[in-house]
Amino acid sequence: MAWTEDRVEILSKLWAEGLSASQIAKQLGGVTRNAVIGKVHRLGLSGRATPSRPAKRKVAAPRTRQTTTPKAPAIRKPRPTAPVYMPPPPPPLEAKLMPNGEFATILTITDSTCKWPIGDPSTDDFRFCGRNTDASSGPYCSAHSNVAYQPARKRGATVKSIATPTRRALN
Repeated sequence: MAWTEDRVEILSKLWAEGLSASQIAKQLGGVTRNAVIGKVHRLGLSGRATPSRPAKRKVAAPRTRQTTTPKAPAIRKPRPTAPVYMPPPPPPLEAKLMPNGEFATILTITDSTCKWPIGDPSTDDFRFCGRNTDASSGPYCSAHSNVAYQPARKRGATVKSIATPTRRALN
């Protein structure tokens, strides 16, 4: 379909009257809404009359409610406060000396020694905690298990915590 001068004139007239692109496309026939919008932009038509809008529905007046005798205000129960999280006591800062007088290293740790790393692995003074572990505490001693395994919190619960030292600060 080609845009003839007559069709462009009709398009301009209908656009100025405030018809929508869909309405103009129906009246012209054989053209889509997007083709009308594209031609309007290429022609640079901007000024429109008030756009056609569907008639507004009348809003029904709100019903008045029958009021009854006022009730006494409900007594609110105080909301239970979230338990305050108390961090576990800080774990030992120094590694335990082994019976031979040295600290635990990757070569000397066993299944029953704490594998909590202490220090920077890239330095010579890096070591492991080396304290004895329980079968229930996994690879760490009880103090390091308290740090490693935190209890799950309920979703949305806010927890007030006391600032705990970071792992780097513990080293």
